[in-house]
Amino acid sequence: MRWLIAILVVILVVLQVRLWSGDGSMHDVRRLRQDVRQQSLTNQELKERNQALAGEVKDLKQGLEAIEERARTELGMVKQGETFFQVIEEPAHKDGHSAPGH
Repeated sequence: MRWLIAILVVILVVLQVRLWSGDGSMHDVRRLRQDVRQQSLTNQELKERNQALAGEVKDLKQGLEAIEERARTELGMVKQGETFFQVIEEPAHKDGHSAPGH
């Protein structure tokens, strides 16, 4: 009977060691839950970024206004029938004033 109790104590100790250390331990489970929470936050941020990019792509595919705005600002283009005016300022003299009579 004593050997049965000794075996049960040994089994209990082995199970306790496995519960608190090693693969599948309480520490591992807690760490994995924390990793899952962090990954969920990262996934949410990436999902929001993807939605913003998808909206921009949709706008560029369907919206002529966005394309026109980019053509005007980035490429300096004008619509047919529009007149482009470029204003060039006189260079300032050493005293900070522009040339007289101009």
